[in-house]
Amino acid sequence: MDEAVVHISGFRMDFGAVTVIRDLSFDVRAGETFGFLGSNGSGKTTTIRALLGLYEPTAGTLHINGRPFKPEHGGRLGYLPEERGLYKKEKVMDVMTYFGRLKGMEKRSARRWSLEYLERVALADKAGSLLDKLSSGQQQKVQLGVTIMNRPELLILDEPTKGFDPVNRRLLIEIIGEQKQAGATVVMVTHQMDEVERLCDRVILLKDGTAEAYGTIDEVQNKYGGRIIRVKYTGTIPRSPHYDVVLEETNYAELSITDTTDEAAILKNLIDAGVRVRSFTTTKVSLEDIFIRVYGDQNIPTSSLPAAPPATNALVGEEV
Repeated sequence: MDEAVVHISGFRMDFGAVTVIRDLSFDVRAGETFGFLGSNGSGKTTTIRALLGLYEPTAGTLHINGRPFKPEHGGRLGYLPEERGLYKKEKVMDVMTYFGRLKGMEKRSARRWSLEYLERVALADKAGSLLDKLSSGQQQKVQLGVTIMNRPELLILDEPTKGFDPVNRRLLIEIIGEQKQAGATVVMVTHQMDEVERLCDRVILLKDGTAEAYGTIDEVQNKYGGRIIRVKYTGTIPRSPHYDVVLEETNYAELSITDTTDEAAILKNLIDAGVRVRSFTTTKVSLEDIFIRVYGDQNIPTSSLPAAPPATNALVGEEV
């Protein structure tokens, strides 16, 4: 069995009388890219903060490399929090060099790495600029550079491409892919389902603080039907034990089927039932479709939760 870099077992998190996480268990294996998915309020950030020691769990085990995480273990960890935190009144190069020194790099090495990274992300001309003079997307690039500059073995990225245009999203995805190729284990908290399908080996979907689904992309897709038949037609789609009608609109329907279902037989049955089929295509059910199916009707009242304390950067002790 592959080594678990992250091991969470029986995790429960209560804030007063409110239970946010219930009996959550999963592993992240060495060298994989793991998608951590869920709607707003489902417990993703709470789990990450408990894993990094920012919250004390009510119950359960949360380990990184076989032990509870402590800040002194952070030299090989890169954490990009959803709430970004940098010294915005300082120059870009000074900030990056400072964080490099905190992570054990020599000043010269930190400056050289930072210059090469800024060139890569088209910010070389901003090295002497104050951070608060940069756009939010540019600041995000600097934050990612700070996160990966010590060649971390474990990367935890909370919405890494949030607010990015397609060009910069692609650039950051390339950089994250390079980290994995270099041997890093990557945990991605994201709502970008296309990124998850392209990059992730396995995923977990949280709903109301519990695991709705957990496994490889194929395993999760198979749990929710595996394949989708999209039909444009005239008539009435008959109900059948061979498929589930997951969407039905005027002259259009989507039928969920398993991988072993014979779609040619379904097409024949539709025609025999008097359905005039104008278009009939089969595709794998997408993670976006699954996400909408699982969370589309979910309305989580944030006012019922207590205000969370500020997160602290697990590596440098800075509020973010």
